[in-house]
Amino acid sequence: MTISHQFGGQWTEDKLNRLRKYLNAYLTIFKKNKKAIWYRTIYVDAFAGTGNRNFPDLAEATSTPLFPDETDVKAFQEGSARVALEIEPSFDQYLFIEQNPVYARQLEHLRDQFPYKKHSVTVLQGDANQLLVDWCMRTDWQKHRAIVFLDPYGMQVEWNTIDAVARTQAVDLWILFPLGQAVNRLLTRKAPPEGAWADRLTRFLGTPDWKDAFYQPSPQMSLFDAEERKDKTATFESIGTFFLDRLRSVFAGVAKNPLSLYNSTNVPIYLLCFASANPTKAPLAVRIAQDILK
Repeated sequence: MTISHQFGGQWTEDKLNRLRKYLNAYLTIFKKNKKAIWYRTIYVDAFAGTGNRNFPDLAEATSTPLFPDETDVKAFQEGSARVALEIEPSFDQYLFIEQNPVYARQLEHLRDQFPYKKHSVTVLQGDANQLLVDWCMRTDWQKHRAIVFLDPYGMQVEWNTIDAVARTQAVDLWILFPLGQAVNRLLTRKAPPEGAWADRLTRFLGTPDWKDAFYQPSPQMSLFDAEERKDKTATFESIGTFFLDRLRSVFAGVAKNPLSLYNSTNVPIYLLCFASANPTKAPLAVRIAQDILK
């Protein structure tokens, strides 16, 4: 039985269409370039969901997103795996990772719907961060090139994972940065968050520098204040800029025009970002991605 639900709108189609365009361009280059054809190509979807989009019931689902907005967020988890499998020419390998065992079983069913690609598809059920870092370390990057798509519900991606992808010097990364869905909602107004929230932001962004970037000394302070007080000054724009700068610190090239994706109340819940780890090919990859992101 197929687990299914129906959510989403034009913004979901927008995200999938941009991804589809890049996958088409990427594979066209690799199949026509005499040097590139010697590499084996891999597509990795590390938060693959069920692989489909139009489903009515997710009662069996067990994963819980950070600050869930069920109507808008679940739609982002649907469709990207199928999009990749439908692209022709094909990738040489596909790796779909999903922590939810119910979703992972649906990915197995999706694989069966593409019998001529079935043996090229691997489905792994488990923690995406751990499995993706391990995959980056085990793959022979002298012989492989890859696209990794990270589209989590919230802040499940660890910076160590992003850094591992960058260190391959062979992977193009598409990532949904949870701008309004998670990051902005963790930034308390009157002082930087502490404890688990602060730790989560640091693990996600890979540095505690977000505290100084997103907060400034309060103008309401007086001589009688015992400790310095800080107010949130971060905006959606400054948060996005901070994340792009973090990507630039480890990747060879980063698209300068990420796509803002809005929910039904016109709040930017995600930024669709692109980065290339390949020092030689990054300029071309970034130009293609920036054109697609316009």
